[in-house]
Amino acid sequence: MKRLWVVFLLLVSITLPSAAQAPAFDLVIEGGRIVDGTGNAGYDADLGLRESKIARIGHLAGAPRNRTINAKGLVVAPGFIDMLVGSSIPLLLDPKSASSKLHQGITTIVVGEGDSMAPQNEHTLTDFPASDQLPTWHTFEEYFVLLQRRGLAMNVLHNVGATQVRRIVIGDANQQPSADQLSRMGALVEESMRQGAVGLSSALIYPPGTYAQSPELIELAKAAAKHHGVYFSHIRNESKQLLPSIEEAIRIGREAHIPVHIYHLKVAGQENWRLFGAALKLIENARRDGIDITADIYPYLRNGIPLTSFLPPKYFADGTDSILDHLAEKSVREQVRQEVSSATEWENWYVHAGRDWNNVLIAEVPGSVDRSYVGRSIQEVSVLRHEDAWDSFFFLLRSGRGETNVDPLTMNEEQKEAALREPFICIASDSAPTDMQSVISAHPRTFGTFPRILARYVRQRRVLTLEAAIRAMTSLPANILRLHDRGQIAPGMAADIVIFNPQTIQDVATFQQPLAYPTGVDYVLVNGVIVLEIGREIPVRPGKILLHGHS
Repeated sequence: MKRLWVVFLLLVSITLPSAAQAPAFDLVIEGGRIVDGTGNAGYDADLGLRESKIARIGHLAGAPRNRTINAKGLVVAPGFIDMLVGSSIPLLLDPKSASSKLHQGITTIVVGEGDSMAPQNEHTLTDFPASDQLPTWHTFEEYFVLLQRRGLAMNVLHNVGATQVRRIVIGDANQQPSADQLSRMGALVEESMRQGAVGLSSALIYPPGTYAQSPELIELAKAAAKHHGVYFSHIRNESKQLLPSIEEAIRIGREAHIPVHIYHLKVAGQENWRLFGAALKLIENARRDGIDITADIYPYLRNGIPLTSFLPPKYFADGTDSILDHLAEKSVREQVRQEVSSATEWENWYVHAGRDWNNVLIAEVPGSVDRSYVGRSIQEVSVLRHEDAWDSFFFLLRSGRGETNVDPLTMNEEQKEAALREPFICIASDSAPTDMQSVISAHPRTFGTFPRILARYVRQRRVLTLEAAIRAMTSLPANILRLHDRGQIAPGMAADIVIFNPQTIQDVATFQQPLAYPTGVDYVLVNGVIVLEIGREIPVRPGKILLHGHS
């Protein structure tokens, strides 16, 4: 019997492949602390990657591989998912625009707010400057061909905008759609969903998106729900009317039978800060009642908006150019000044900034405006120009032709920390991909959002554990987006990975000097390919357009 066992073991040893015979890994990440994205405690292990996937987790010393990354002392996590990126047009114009995301460890972005990259018609395509020399497209299918052909350093998902389809069918007018118009808008949403859009997005603070009422949004959300989409919303009001605005989003989710995600949850204006606890409770109660509702935040107390957002929405019924032209009239300027100084029935950012032009920093100006104004408050600009601050406000509006952006101080630290403690909150930069070499300024969130969470709220203030923060950046958004092969470190998952030093990761960008990459992010991999190595970008483009319902 003993001899038979020896023969059996010899046969097994001959027929089973040895470690040396096993296929080599493309890459092994050795010795890192794996924080897998689920929220569970981190653990030490090696990762073996093969053919763009995570092939094995364990002790892989001696396993054949083509390359090794020594991650000793570093955290190995799923690539971060940025839940709100305004546009992917920068990637179409210049793939190097991905740099602002890659340096933060972001491997996947979600594009579109009220506007979207498609569908387009002759009217909406005029939004793009002729100098950009963009090719023409009308559908997501056509746009995706152009974008993928250009090459992507990261993965991209797109929403279809409620404002976008409204502008195609109705234009910019403040009017409600007829039954036929609403049907056409819904058909555009469905077409976009079939072509891979992940959901419907609304921006109910910016005209003409402001003009959409709840029944219109419910019908469009139903069109997205037919294709298992999500309803994303920059809700109607983020200040005095925060709670009714959240209730509207909940109603849309309930009546359209669709998951809801609220963009950059906040309450603006010191007089409204007390509402934030009630807002969180409202969302918690809705979730308890079976509404699938989540939200995201960015970790800054100043938001970034166009200066035109300081004007009452009613003035945009005839388009932005019309009101800017009318501001040449003294009587119109005086009327606007009176309304902006006191009105609170609309999202009044001047009131939210404490009615103080010192609290409104200029973030970006077009070439027609003196660039030395960037980084200064409107009050400071008025001193330089030897005029009243209101006159400087109107000057910046008219000379900037709607392209001047500002960062008003409107929020407090307490609401950021309260939000981060909630299990339904994920992270978003609310900023487009940006090549640092092509801009003169930006909101610091453009370059610092995700490292700031890990530095300020994990390491310094200890609001979150590292594991909870990573979950908010990875598996939580992946689950919201139905990305079933991303957002976690596990065998078979896509090898979107960030490797960083938890002791040195730090946002560097400030409002005064926003053009600065973070520190501490050592490696970023997209679909198993290294795109960032020790802070240096690698000129490869392994990113994909992730099509909803096609993965």
